[in-house]
Amino acid sequence: MATYAIGDVQGCFDELQALLARVGFNRAHDRLWFVGDLVNRGPKSLAVLRFVKALGDRAVTVLGNHDLHLITQYEGFEKKRKDDTFTDVLAAPDAKELVDWLRTRPMMHVEGNHAMVHAGLLPQWTIEKSALFAREVEQALRAPDYRDFLANMYGSKPERWEDGLSGWDRLRVIVNAMTRMRFCTPEGAMEFHSNGIQPPAGYLAWYDARQDDRPIVFGHWSALGLILTDRIAGLDTGCVWGGPLTALRLEDRWLVQVPSPGYQKTGDKG
Repeated sequence: MATYAIGDVQGCFDELQALLARVGFNRAHDRLWFVGDLVNRGPKSLAVLRFVKALGDRAVTVLGNHDLHLITQYEGFEKKRKDDTFTDVLAAPDAKELVDWLRTRPMMHVEGNHAMVHAGLLPQWTIEKSALFAREVEQALRAPDYRDFLANMYGSKPERWEDGLSGWDRLRVIVNAMTRMRFCTPEGAMEFHSNGIQPPAGYLAWYDARQDDRPIVFGHWSALGLILTDRIAGLDTGCVWGGPLTALRLEDRWLVQVPSPGYQKTGDKG
């Protein structure tokens, strides 16, 4: 049995199928870990969602910012953006079933020696604490009154974690760290305007601010590209922008990539 962690798919269904063929994915024995952002900006979000959902417990996907954007747009809290490409999902006869399934995916996955999150974890959060915080958001997304949370989920304030945070502020910080963050200060103040690779003054890449050495698999940061160290595996290689789609076999760190023609102009990257 093998476990393949896969970078941001973002509706690139054909590339996903080519990647799984390249690694020899065996549905009966292997498992797939998706770092989030299954949908949007690529051409086939509907096909991706239907495929991953049909894999059942052979696949784990954590929520990314584009996944949350689809959920909130379906629920009427977000307007369509010019670069959205998930109209196929919104118009599908099984749209509610797919969006409800997506809404109940985890924020973070921890198994064995690895943790997986879409964007990052704040420096003062251990893996154990992070998993507990993720559960808080998951409970809000799965609750009967989940729409109340969606109505209050967006916003960049508070910008940092405090143990005494409560209510929507507390959940919003957790969501922002796990689905949006790239840079933060050593004290855990987040910055949301920069998406390149150079940190603004006073900030660090979130993983450089952390002291925990347990391996974290993540996506979200296509400008960063592939980054593999003993501590991190950044797997968003920008398939939707013309970079490859990447899979990493966690057992031995075998890396496999397939090319993509790209579906968005790199000048619009963000």
